[in-house]
This record gives sequence, C-alpha cells and structure tokens, in this order.
Amino acid sequence: MALMHTYLQQCPAANGFTQFPSSPSSHYSTRISIKFSVSCCSMSSPVTVVNGNMDVKSTERNEIRLGLPSKGRMASDTLDLLKDCQLSVRQLNPRQYVADIPQLSNVEVWFQRPKDIVRKLVSGDLDLGIVGLDTVSEYGQGNEDLILVHDALAYGDCRLSLAIPKYGIFEKINSVKELTEMPQWTAEKPLRVATGFTYLGPKFLKENGLQHVAFSTADGALEAAPAMGIADAIVDLVSSGTTLKENNLKEIEGGVLLESQAVLVASKKSLLQRKGLLDITHEILERFEAHLRALGQFTVVANMRGSSAAEVAERILSQPSLSGLQGPTVSPVFRKSDSGVKADYYAIVICVPKKLLYKSVQQLRAIGGSGVLVSPLTYIFDEETPRWRQLLSKLGL
Repeated sequence: MALMHTYLQQCPAANGFTQFPSSPSSHYSTRISIKFSVSCCSMSSPVTVVNGNMDVKSTERNEIRLGLPSKGRMASDTLDLLKDCQLSVRQLNPRQYVADIPQLSNVEVWFQRPKDIVRKLVSGDLDLGIVGLDTVSEYGQGNEDLILVHDALAYGDCRLSLAIPKYGIFEKINSVKELTEMPQWTAEKPLRVATGFTYLGPKFLKENGLQHVAFSTADGALEAAPAMGIADAIVDLVSSGTTLKENNLKEIEGGVLLESQAVLVASKKSLLQRKGLLDITHEILERFEAHLRALGQFTVVANMRGSSAAEVAERILSQPSLSGLQGPTVSPVFRKSDSGVKADYYAIVICVPKKLLYKSVQQLRAIGGSGVLVSPLTYIFDEETPRWRQLLSKLGL
C-alpha cells in the first residue's frame, strides 16, 4: 500500500482520488480488494493497481523518433538544413520538447541536449539523431549500435584538440611527441589536463604514450585553466583558434583528436526492426545529399550559333571550366526565317561551381555564347546516393 500511496502523491493525474486509510480500523471487519487504473503524465503505459501492487504494462511504440539539438548554434543550423530540404519542423509551442515534420508521416521530433540524443539512441528511446561527430564519439564510446548515416552535413565544423601554454616549460614544445618525452611527468607529478571529454581525452593520450596524466573534468572556459595554475594543458573544441591565442595557448603537431561536424546518426537495431524507419531514413538521406551537392553550384544557360549540336559541344568541351557535372546539354533553338523554320542556334545548359562562375561566363562568351542566364541550384539528385548503398552494406542488407 505504501507503493501505491507514493505513486498517488507523485502523479498529478491521480489527484482527487479518494485513498483508504492505511491502518486497519475497528469499523472494518471485511478485507476489501481494490483494483483500478491510473494514467500518469510521466508514464507512457497504463498502470493497474491491485491491492497496492502496481503493474506497468509496457507498449511498443510505433512512432519514429528523431532527436535534434535543443539549444545553440547547432540547433538553429539543424533547423535551417531541414528547412532547406523542405523538411521544416513544426513546433506549435516553443516551450514543448516535441514537434513534428509534416512531410514525414509518423515521425516525432524530440529536442534534447546533444549528449542525451546519443545516450537515447543507445537506449532505444530515439531512432535517428543529428549531433556533432565529437558528441557521438564521446558519448557513444564506439557502441556498435550507432551507425553514421551521413558523416558530413556541412555545418558545426570544429576540431577536438590538445592545447598547451606558449610560455614557461612548454615554450619550445611543438608536438605531442615532444610533450610525451618531457621528463617532468612522473607518477607523483603527472601532466594535468582539463577537459570535458573524459572518454576521448584519456584514450588519445594513452594511445600516444603519455603514462603519467591526471584529468580534471570541466565545462566551459577551459582556456583559463592553465593561467589559473589548475591545469598544464586542455583538451577542448576549437573552431578558429582565436580564443586559444588570446589566452596564450597553442595547438601542437599531432594534437588533433578529432575533426568534427554535424552528422546524421541512427540506431542499427531500430533501422532493422522499427517499421518504416528505413524508408524514412532513405528519404531524409536523399534530401540531404541532393541539397548539399547543390550548394555553391549554378546553372548557366546560353545561346550559341553552330552548324550542329556535336560541333557546339566540341567547342564547349574545349574549355576546362565548361564541362559541367557530366557534360553540357546542347539543344537546338528553332527560329522562323524567310525560308521557314531553322535551327542555327543551340541552347547550352551546364552546371558550374560558384568559384568558377565568372570564369565560365567569360569562356562561354569567348567561344560564341550570348544571352547568358545564371541561377542557383537547389537540389542535385543522383541515380542513387552512395551513402545509401553504404548504409545498406553496414546493415547487411
């Protein structure tokens, strides 16, 4: 009965339920058997209580769950990527942690801390997630159930790096090898390293031969630790390196633990067992690939006079910047003339990267191109994305 009493106290949904006295009374000479069901806001399954004993009946969920970062730059960039791929997240209340994507049926979006996304992928509470590779590596710790579906989403770029002071005994130390060979580090006086990466940090330094190391756990403002005298070195995420320089710290040769950016990660078990997940993953992957491949690409259209499509194509392919993705598209342009309809002009369509755009326009003009039109590309779909084939191979399908 104590268990039921505790549950009724903790569950708001049970408020108003009349409880029987916990101690026997002389007014009652008959034993009463009580059976009722209670739905609790914090539990996804119905609870049946019989004589004070709770029976929680678990139900297998059917929804596909996608975990997204809840705060920060990674969160906003992730939402932007999904929007660019026509997968806008619909969140009716910004205070809620659950949302949906109207274009993807039966998919729930859960906003979580990045490290919790990885943990819940491992536990099976999430099926897909978008986080930094550094987070997957730190909190996944090589778990074989975690599969990288897309390993380069083109944002959140940074590196996990070892940094040491520019001054004092470290002034002439410029590599991990030299750091390892310093005679100062002993069992009594180890190298003190401050980091929030308590799995990757020790693993890296052990692999590089540093035997005498003491780690302290810290989050944020690690750059101040050496100056305060509480650490000799730090292992932290670095983007531009400006903050390290401003705090008189330096990266050293061989000291990069991991190059990181946003990735799409999935639970292998869920991919194999969750109904509909493989199809949803395929669609998300194709949309991501098509959008990312189109980034920085432009469609260039021009008219060119020529005797035949082959002759025009030969002229175009003579210019190194005009080959396009697989080659130019050359189509006849029909015009009315006194003698009837003729095709002495051809329309040229090619794709060129942004950095070569002006050079490509110049080359088109040089070989007779005119009326040049330029427009940005939104998507480039392949016959099949290579990452999809790689995923199926990892799954043994």
